[in-house]
Order: sequence, then C-alpha cells, then structure tokens
Amino acid sequence: MVVVLAVAGPFVYIHLIEGPAPAKLTLPGPSTGASGSTGSTGGGASAAAASGSVAGTWAVGPGSIVGYRVQEVLIGQNSTAVGRTTRVSGTVIISGTTVTSGSVTVAMASVTSDQSERNAQFDGRIMDVATYPTATLHLSSPLALGTIPAPGHQVDYTGTGALTMHGVTRSIGMPLSAERTSAGIAVLAEIPIIFAGWRIPNPSIGGFVTTANSGTLEVLLHLTRGAGNPTVTGANSTPSSGSGGGGPVTVPSTTVPTLTIPSNS
Repeated sequence: MVVVLAVAGPFVYIHLIEGPAPAKLTLPGPSTGASGSTGSTGGGASAAAASGSVAGTWAVGPGSIVGYRVQEVLIGQNSTAVGRTTRVSGTVIISGTTVTSGSVTVAMASVTSDQSERNAQFDGRIMDVATYPTATLHLSSPLALGTIPAPGHQVDYTGTGALTMHGVTRSIGMPLSAERTSAGIAVLAEIPIIFAGWRIPNPSIGGFVTTANSGTLEVLLHLTRGAGNPTVTGANSTPSSGSGGGGPVTVPSTTVPTLTIPSNS
C-alpha cells in the first residue's frame, strides 16, 4: 500500500492536479511563404516592396515574454517546469537591412511559474535574484537580414549573443525566427542553456526531484517603433510570490498531496 501511494501520489498531482505545462512560445501567425536560412524569404523583390523599410530603432514592447523550460522527474513521473515574465525591456537598431545592435534586459525576480514553492526556489538558492536582479542578452555582432520579407512571412536567422545571468557572461549562438506584423516585428528564440556554464546549481533535490543539467531559455519579443516597455533595472524588480528559496525547476515535497496511511492498515 505504501509503495502504491508513493507512486500514485506524484502521478495524480502531476497529471491531474498540476495539469499540462504551458505550450511553447510561437510567432503570431503561420508562415505564408517558405522559411529559409539567413535572409531567405522566397518572396524576392516583391516581398521587400510589400514590407517597407525596417531601418531605425525598435523597442521591446507589450506582449514580449522571456522564460525557462526544464524537464524534471518527480519520483519517477516526468513533468515540465515553465516560468515566465513580461518584465522585459530593450532596443534593437537596424541600419538598412542589418541589425547593428540589440539588447534585452529581464527582471529576474518577476519570473514566475504555476507553483509558488517553485518560484521561491528560483528566487533563492538557484538564481539568487537579490544579488543578480537582472539578466541581459546582447547581440555580439551585426546580423544581416538580407531581403526583408513581406508581413506574415517567417524567416530563420542565426545570430551571436552575450548572455549575462547569475553574474556570468558567456557567448552563445542564437537561432532566431522573425516575422513582420501589422504592429512591428516579432522575434522568437529558443536557446539551450547548460546550468553549470553560468554557475547555476542543478536544482535536483536528492532522489525526490531530479532534472537534467540543462534547460531552454524561451524568448518572444514584440518590437515596436513606439516607446516600448518601461526600462527594467535591478532597483525596480518586483519579487515574485514566495521568494526566498531555491531553484527554477524543482518541486518541493510540500506541493505533493500528503499521503496518509490508516493506523489499522
């Protein structure tokens, strides 16, 4: 009976109580033309004419989201931990058809998941948001866009960036997808992160909750020619619910329903 309850408890919690993890971030709409490598649109000169110039300064605007996605195992049951925030700011500068600079800043204490205990873990032992309140992503080298696609077309690029979080800055490759929209430009990136590279402790808890040594940084930016989101700084980061514990992908035992064994069993 004890064994059955020990297995059934996590299964019921993950699959029936907690429910499925949020879906991956996506661009606003499906591509109406062929996606390709850098600058490839399949639309030719007519696509460029339809889209207009993208040169100028773009701000990270409303609807932008940054977060993490990590696979975890809770007593033999697989689940996905996802945390996100809309407290994102930054600018992207395009000269002609080349992105010459870009920077995004995230308020780390505002990153939350569907579990307050997990948020507390994230804010404390793992990411230490009191010491490292922001994370930043900078474009390291110019990114040529090639022929600018028409609105609704999605195009793939590969950029190089410098990611700073948890007090560590490392160079990373950035697979990017972009789409012109009626409001501006949408940019999507899924960046694999190995925790040790940024001195982030593996969030596993003994044999109770285990995770891989890596996760995914999810980024969806909505760039606008307007003012964009308020500038994110360490001083005005708002702590997430239940701050003060450990890591972004662990589920403490307090989140699992208590299993009671009758005294006469």
